[in-house]
This record gives sequence, C-alpha cells and structure tokens, in this order.
Amino acid sequence: MTTTTLAVLVPLLPFLGAAAGLLLGRTAPGFVRPLAVLPTLASLVLAVLVAARQGGGRALDSATELTPTGSVPIELALHIDGFAALVAVLVGVVATCVQIYSTGYLREDPRYPSYAALVSLFTSAMLLVVYSGDLIVLLVGWEVMGICSYFLVGHYWETPEARAASIKAFLVTKLGDIPFLIGLFALGTDAGSFRITKVLGTVASGGLHHPTLVALLLLAGVAGKSAQFPLHTWLPDAMAGPTPVSALIHAATMVAAGVYFIARLLPVFEASSAAMVGLAVMAAVTMAGSALAALAQDDIKRVLAYSTIGQLGYMTGALAVGDRGAAVFHLLSHGAFKALLFLAAGVIIHAAGTNSLATMSRMRDLRARVPDAYWTMTVALLSLAAIPPFAGFFSKESVLGAAEHVATGHTEHAPGAAGWIVLVTGLVTALLTAAYATRLWLLAFRGHGTEAPDHGKQPLTMNAVLWVLAVPSLAFGLAYGVLPTWFDGRSLTPTLATSVLGTGLALVGGLVTYGAWRHTTALAARVPLGAVAAHPEGDAGLVEAEAIASHAPAYGNVASAPDPADPGRLLLGPLHRHAAVGFHLDAVYDALFVRPVRAGASLVRFLDREVVETYVSGAGALPRLLGAAVRRAQTGNVQTYVSALLAGTVVLAVAALLVATGV
Repeated sequence: MTTTTLAVLVPLLPFLGAAAGLLLGRTAPGFVRPLAVLPTLASLVLAVLVAARQGGGRALDSATELTPTGSVPIELALHIDGFAALVAVLVGVVATCVQIYSTGYLREDPRYPSYAALVSLFTSAMLLVVYSGDLIVLLVGWEVMGICSYFLVGHYWETPEARAASIKAFLVTKLGDIPFLIGLFALGTDAGSFRITKVLGTVASGGLHHPTLVALLLLAGVAGKSAQFPLHTWLPDAMAGPTPVSALIHAATMVAAGVYFIARLLPVFEASSAAMVGLAVMAAVTMAGSALAALAQDDIKRVLAYSTIGQLGYMTGALAVGDRGAAVFHLLSHGAFKALLFLAAGVIIHAAGTNSLATMSRMRDLRARVPDAYWTMTVALLSLAAIPPFAGFFSKESVLGAAEHVATGHTEHAPGAAGWIVLVTGLVTALLTAAYATRLWLLAFRGHGTEAPDHGKQPLTMNAVLWVLAVPSLAFGLAYGVLPTWFDGRSLTPTLATSVLGTGLALVGGLVTYGAWRHTTALAARVPLGAVAAHPEGDAGLVEAEAIASHAPAYGNVASAPDPADPGRLLLGPLHRHAAVGFHLDAVYDALFVRPVRAGASLVRFLDREVVETYVSGAGALPRLLGAAVRRAQTGNVQTYVSALLAGTVVLAVAALLVATGV
C-alpha cells in the first residue's frame, strides 16, 4: 500500500467510525465502544507508518482537482513533511487515549454514543488540517472542529453553564474565522492557487501583495482557534464540557490547529516585520496574563485551561522569532503532558467529588485515594514547570533559546524586538508557571482536614491511560537531538544561559509558593472554620460530577468558602480578585460589544414596532374603514335598496334640472 493511500486513510477511518457510531448508537449499543476506539487506534497505527516512511525526508505531495471552479482551483491535496507526520502521530495518540479513557469515565452516560462519535469526527477534522495541502480543504477541517467543539462543550446541555460555554466558544472562534477566511482568499488570489506549496512559492518570489494585512487577517483566526489574547476568553469557560473533551481540545486538536497553521505558513508572516512583532506582543500578553489568572483560579480545570493558554503563548512566541521547529517541539511535548494533566484531573474529580481546589485542600489523604493520578500528575506538573529532565524543560528551553538567538542579533528571521519581548516575558512566565503548578499540587494533594471521600477504585482504563501518557511527559524531551532532522534542521539543544535562568526562576517560583503555602496553612490552623465559611469573598467552585456514584451527569455551582491556606491569595495580594475573573476581559467585551449590540437591537425593535408598524397599521386602517362603511350599506333589505335608489334618482334629477336651467 502506497504512503499516499495510508495518509488518506488516517483521517478517513475516524470519520467512518463517527458515521457508523451515529447510525448504530441506538440500534446496536454493543458496537459503540469498539467503533469509538478501534478506528482511532487504527488511524494512529497508520499515522505512525506514514511518519516512519516519511522519515523527516522530502515532503510527500499529492493532489487531484475536486471540481472546476472557473477561477482559483480547489484541490484535494496532501502535503506531509516532518512537521505534519509528527503532529498527526500526536493527534492519534491523544485521541486514542481519550477514547479509551472515556469508556470508563462516561460508561453510564446515556449520551455516550453521540459523544464518542463526535470525538472521532473531531479527530478526523484535525487530521485533515494536519495533512491537507490545500487551504480550502484545510478550512473544512478547521470549521468542522469548531462545530464539534460546540456540541462537545455543551454535552451537558441541561446545565446553563454548558449551554453558555458552548455558545461562547462557537461565537468567539467564529469572530476570528471571518477575517481568517478573507486572508485565505487573499492568499489564493495572489498565488493563483490555494495549494500551500504554491502560496509559499509566491511569498518567496515577492508576489504577495499587502503581506502585513494578510498576516494580521490570518492571525485573527489563529487567535480565536488557539485561544490567544484577545480571543482567549472562551477556553476557560469551555471547561463545562466533560474532562476527556478538555484533554482532547487542549492537547491535540482545536487550539493546536492555530499554532500548526502558522508553522505551516510561517514565511507569510516573516514577510512582514510588523506582523512578527505583533505576533510577539500577542504571545507576551497571553503568556503573562494567563499565568497570573491561573494562579488565582479555584477550579482545577480552569487552572489547567489558563495553563494551556500560556503554553500556547510560548508556541506563538517561538513562531514570532521565526523558529517553527521550537514551536512544534513544544506543541508535541505540551500535547503529552497537558493530556495527562486533564485526564488525571478527571480521576481526582471523580475521587473528590468536586472541581474546587479549596475543597480538596480540606481533604486529608486524597492522594492515597488516587495513587495513579497522584504520581502521574506530579510528573506532568514537573514537565509543565519545565524542571529538567522532564519533557517540558527541553521544549520550553528551545523556545527561550530561539528568542535569545533573535534578541542578540544572531539571526535575521525576525526583528530583534520580537526576540526581546518573547525572551523576557517567557522567563517571567516560567516563574509564574512553576508557582501555579506548585499551588495546584499542594492544594490537591497536601490537604488537611476531613478524610477524603471514598467513591471506589477508578476503572482500569482510566488509570492505564495515565501511565501511557506519563512516558512521553517524562522522556520525550530527550528527542531534541533527533527532531531537527524532521524539522528545519535548526538545533533544539538547550542553551546554557536560558536553561540556567529558566530553571532557576522555576525553582524560585515553586519554593516561594511552597513557603507561602506553609505560612497560610499555619494561619489557617488558627482560624475557626465558621469564620472561614462566613468570609464575604467566597468563591464559587464549579463542580463536575459526571462519574461520581451513579455516574449520572451533573454540573452546577457549589459555593465554597475561600481557602485560607491558598498561597495564590498571598502571592497576588490585591491583584487576586482581578486575576480570578480573567482581568475583567469578559466585562470589557460586554461593555464594548454585547451591550451596544443589544441596545441597537432594542432600538431597531422600537422603530419597527412603534414607527414602521404604525405606518403599516395606518395604511391598513383606511381600507378597513371604507370596507366597514360599504359593509354597513349592504343590509339585505330590499326596501332600503329601493329607497336609496329613489333618493339617488331624485338627486340626479334635481342636478340635471339645475344644469338645464343654467343655475
């Protein structure tokens, strides 16, 4: 079987599995789980075979024209280079783990068949984006992921949080997709083709008109899809969906698509220095702001959501300094440890019965209830904090090293300003990342108080997946010496200066957070519990209890008192209440966009009802009055008709007489 045929089957198999799952979900429920797992697993195997055959060598290109368009052709094209081959393997690994994990996590969910089918469709769409060599075909996968995220985030549609989150995710990403579509049309028009290779050839020959405008239009779509400032607000709210969905979206699909797209079309952005600096600024604000917000969250999944936003900021920062190898390296590494973090969080939520870190911090021996989640999440958090020798250290240092290279003027791939912006913000974010990772670990696993509830042992499928993902979270970083042959050939070896600075700042962040936790824990021991519960600034901890007890889906707001042992409050001080609500960005959007649109809609409704409708009603009133008068004349009484006839005759006779006499 040729490599091209194998590559076509990679996205096709999950699609067929999704279609079969939707058709047989109700009539043959026994086939649901095999149809969820086996096609995705087979797709992973084929993706590995494609990667092995591609081997980081010459890119595989194949295309056939779908249909004549009369202008710019649209082709069903494949373009598989080292980047595409490895990202497809990541998608397959994470999707397979999520499907296997979900068989245990949602085993009693009545909507599991549709859920599993949508996850397969989501996987197929992302694989289409990864392998596609035509921008319009890529756009199809891009948009299919958007609708899949809408349905999956709103899986628990009975709850207002899930409904609001799904609508918000859909609208915010669509807001970015509109300029994104215009940018794609501009690229296709200038290149005379939507083929990625031809577009890049046009850029190389200087045939791209208005590169800054095109890059910024594309960047809007990337900001929406990859949850970058200022279109990142949908991602924390998307935690209303099932935890495995969060793992899939954050690790291998949806948000990864934007970073991958820029990596694929990086020369388009490099054609404009302004676009590269803009990309660097976006990455910097995203990194620092999300890290501060993560340090203030009470919901364990929202901490991880803001963490994803920040790590995506590192990836876009690497792209801003022109090193797509470092960006994709961190994308692959992050995919492993972030999937592990979310799936381990699902096990912890199952055991604790709550998403709230404040509530978990009052549970004694929670780590003893979930030993597999405890050890694997510890590995993932160390990787997130970029502590050597875990995978996150090597991939994050490749980003910082690339930024240092640009900042010190050793390359002309990007402006020096972009290098300094990414380098300084990346180092600050390294400190903050270690701080919120340490805080999460301490509050979740080092709690004091009542004994943690015992909801029984987690299914084997859930725990086994955690250990599978723990392996790349620990060891994948060691591939830094091999990956350059799959990418652009640039070295990914950590540099001494950024390694020492980054690791030192991470250790400082972790130690300071631990010290703050010890201090606040000592204070909390002297605070009566009743005084804590009566604290006026109580947070609302969002609880996900899909898999607890009866495994019936339930999701709601549970008031939890502020945790006096939360080091985040001490470290952030007055900034904490602002960081906890995402620095009020939703309120800003509400004031700038939502309220004016609603006011405009109210004005239009008033004008329609009170002005337009008044004229329309008035225009209809006169015929009604005339009709009523005529209707009254039609009495059906013959004597009345004869009397009227005689009266009319007399009037006409008198009028004729007057005319004849000349009066």
